Amino acid sequence: MGMSYIFYFILLLIIPIWAQFKLKRTYGKYSKVRSTSGHTGAQVARTILDANGLQNIKVVESRGMLSDHYNPLTKTVALSSHNYHEASVAGTAVAAHEVGHAIQDAEDYSFLRLRHRMVPIVNISSNMSWVFIMIGFFSAWSGALLIGIILLAAGVVFQLVTLPVEFNASSRAMDQLLSHNIIRNEEERHAKKVLSAAAMTYVAATAVAVLELARLILVYTSMNRS
Repeated sequence: MGMSYIFYFILLLIIPIWAQFKLKRTYGKYSKVRSTSGHTGAQVARTILDANGLQNIKVVESRGMLSDHYNPLTKTVALSSHNYHEASVAGTAVAAHEVGHAIQDAEDYSFLRLRHRMVPIVNISSNMSWVFIMIGFFSAWSGALLIGIILLAAGVVFQLVTLPVEFNASSRAMDQLLSHNIIRNEEERHAKKVLSAAAMTYVAATAVAVLELARLILVYTSMNRS
């Protein structure tokens, strides 16, 4: 049992580290490849937004590496400095992906809407879950552990809902890049690699969350048997 737990925790550690390493390596490689369009990430984002009638969405610069995101509350596409200012294949792919979220928002994409509604619930449940889980562990009170598991499950559902949101945004990004002739030839394959590496970080996070939830359920079941 001891070796099984050691292997389990090593697996939990390796999965996200591997995904982050893959993302940074892929992004680092293609952030050095200049896009043939010569458009910066900010220009790519603006082009796609305007082509989809989203002139109300702002494109701004954000601090920090890979801090790119779309804020549905402020209707803002935020791009990290390198992606905002430089004309690279990686920056093009990332900018298009974030605009993909803006298009989802404009079209009231169901999974995006569900994820937004879950945010306040998950913020509370994620913080409270481990309090009950720790109480359950140290007091051997299965009821507290069950409450913790239920609260933690909300976060797992959130992670699962996030997957279609991210994959759909990447699919929209590629469609937009191709339909507006922003990328050409080999750039399509390179852009897909960047988006795929980014998606793997979400897959890894979901896998870790599911594994941890499954482990706690097994502990709860074992506690009840004894």
